[in-house]
Amino acid sequence: MKIHEYQAKEIFARYNIPVTREIICYTPDEVVAAAEKLGFPSVVKAQVLTGGRGKAGGVKLVKNTDEAREAASKILGMDIKGYKVEKVLLAEGVKFHSEIYVGMTIDRNSKSVILMASREGGVEIEEVAKENPDAIIKVPIEADLGMTPFAARKIAFRLFDDFNLVKQAADLFRKMYKICLDTDASLVEINPLVITDDNKLLALDGKMNFDDNAMFRQPEIEKLFEPDANEIIEMEAKEKGLSFIKLDGNIGYMVNGAGLAMATMDMIKMYGGEPANFLDIGGSSNPQKVIDAMNLILSDENVKVVMINIFGGITRCDDVARGLLAALEQLDVQVPIVVRLSGTNAKEGLEILQGTNLNVVESMTEAAKKAIELSAH
Repeated sequence: MKIHEYQAKEIFARYNIPVTREIICYTPDEVVAAAEKLGFPSVVKAQVLTGGRGKAGGVKLVKNTDEAREAASKILGMDIKGYKVEKVLLAEGVKFHSEIYVGMTIDRNSKSVILMASREGGVEIEEVAKENPDAIIKVPIEADLGMTPFAARKIAFRLFDDFNLVKQAADLFRKMYKICLDTDASLVEINPLVITDDNKLLALDGKMNFDDNAMFRQPEIEKLFEPDANEIIEMEAKEKGLSFIKLDGNIGYMVNGAGLAMATMDMIKMYGGEPANFLDIGGSSNPQKVIDAMNLILSDENVKVVMINIFGGITRCDDVARGLLAALEQLDVQVPIVVRLSGTNAKEGLEILQGTNLNVVESMTEAAKKAIELSAH
């Protein structure tokens, strides 16, 4: 689960992490009023749940009322990586001379929170990792000890030469770690953390993600959730017992089991195709699931072909076949369908599909190749 910058910084402020003065706005008039209250220069920042706002023109420095209104009018309604800007953050302008990156996330290898920091702040950390990996400090935090004052200072000394900044950073690291633990955050990021002209550390931006599986014990955090269109579809799929994630390709596929789903995706990619989704119907032998799954796949206008790859264990191939025929009767299917059935009741399932115009194949490799061939037409 992701939240907006302004929401992350509200959490930072509750833990006494220094942040800019700012006001969330929904209209150009509100932006102008906020700018007059905070003073100039100010910064108008798009609030969308994706990165790259600056490159897309979603962050503007304004020096007067007219510029504030113009910037707000341009940014509100803007599309940034598929996200429509419905609100902006008006933040006070700050003079600074250095930008630092600081982030904490979950490291599965060390089974702990890991602190990442770099003197090259203000840019996406992925770019730094790619171009200059040695510039990133990575320190796992021992779960038994937590972020001790000693550990925090030791990390801070790798970033700063000024002891005053070291003390500020050590305090900030400990607060960030406490936020991770208290909120079940999977990411707490400040980029950039700036050094102001009066030698203070200030969080100029903020980003937080949370573990979806922990939301049952984080009701206040869960209230901040603003699902986008794809997430709404994924939530609806989950309610129907399906695991669904939309992707960018044109080959929609349906399988039973997450492992088979990943293998199918790899197979499609290996032969040069692009999967349009991840869709696992699970182990239930319920024909309705097949109907629901087909509905999901066909709701994507980019899908040119549907590939059904079933390896029957708990799932019975004849039930899948019945569900598929029912789906064909109920839905307006305008794309070709490739079917591979193997395992429990595969013979019975294939007999049910006889006489249809489906492309029935014997192996997963054959199914992937056929789906790719048909997607090109």
